[in-house]
Amino acid sequence: QVHLVESGGGLVQAGGSLRLSCAASGRTFSTYGLGWFRQAPGKERQFVAAITWSSETTYYADSVKGRFTISRDNAKNTMYLQMNSLKPEDTAVYYCNAHPKRTPTTDWAGNYWGQGTQVTVSS
Repeated sequence: QVHLVESGGGLVQAGGSLRLSCAASGRTFSTYGLGWFRQAPGKERQFVAAITWSSETTYYADSVKGRFTISRDNAKNTMYLQMNSLKPEDTAVYYCNAHPKRTPTTDWAGNYWGQGTQVTVSS
């Protein structure tokens, strides 16, 4: 079992940057597939990015490719999402997601979720 806690959200102007963190408890964090999802008001939760347990492979939604970078530090039990060139349409609650054996994808999420962190991008 793993417990996830996001941080780093906030208010930023368009074109700015934020770095989200997802801290995890649990001794087997290093073996989990991890991902970020987001949900804007009135919209369904959508995939943002994912990373395999070894960091060998990363995946991104087309809407964030080239602007966001996902990474993880297994020694610190933490995953990150560096968000650059932010746009107002990136405004959402961002959630981290984990699964012990699979990596999240555009149409599949793991069974562990954090509580979310709000990101607001002003124009």
